[in-house]
Amino acid sequence: MQEIKTCFEKEFWRAAFAELKNVRSIVLCALFVALRIAVKSLRIPIVPGTVYVTFDFIVNSLGAMIYGPLLGLLGGAVSDTVGALVFPTGPYFFPYIFVEMTSAFLFGLFFYRAHLSATRVILARFSVSVVCNLLMTPAIMLWQKSLLGEQYAFFSLARVIKNVALLPLESVILVIFLGAISLPLARLGLVASSNSKIKLKATNIAMLAALTVFAAVGVLLYLLYKGKL
Repeated sequence: MQEIKTCFEKEFWRAAFAELKNVRSIVLCALFVALRIAVKSLRIPIVPGTVYVTFDFIVNSLGAMIYGPLLGLLGGAVSDTVGALVFPTGPYFFPYIFVEMTSAFLFGLFFYRAHLSATRVILARFSVSVVCNLLMTPAIMLWQKSLLGEQYAFFSLARVIKNVALLPLESVILVIFLGAISLPLARLGLVASSNSKIKLKATNIAMLAALTVFAAVGVLLYLLYKGKL
């Protein structure tokens, strides 16, 4: 599979649209949707009862890397809807579907037909966290509260901040996972043929350090929100 340097090239979008008619890509998307729904209930506690690491972002990013941002949009819509029915965690509010769709779309913009690097992976996770967790989720949360009242709001500001606080750890997990699997997938013709094992460089360590500071500020805001400072 030929590499495409950026999502700003016409060839990128031609390829992404072609995935919508590719039977293999549609089947793979369905499989990743099922896998993403299955892992929604799996989580590892970092701070018991408060902060958990989940794994659906790994499945989401891997699927988007294979079949692109447009099919990723559809997969995100299905996984959110079916996931809410299979593993309900609160009252269903339709606009949250756009958070799932946007996360898959953004991962597709960064990873589809791309030569992966640690920098690209970290920036992708950061972009998803900022757009989906810091911008979209609070906006939808306020909309939900205004329509249905506080008692029906599933998301909270505290939850948003805690999700952002996990950004450095999740970035490292994603670098390790995609670095391990990108070469086998390239040999199978599922991702760009130029992909090789991703390596963390000094600049990536500095970037992760900056993200750690960003996350620490998020934790501080969370503590202020809870009235513990």
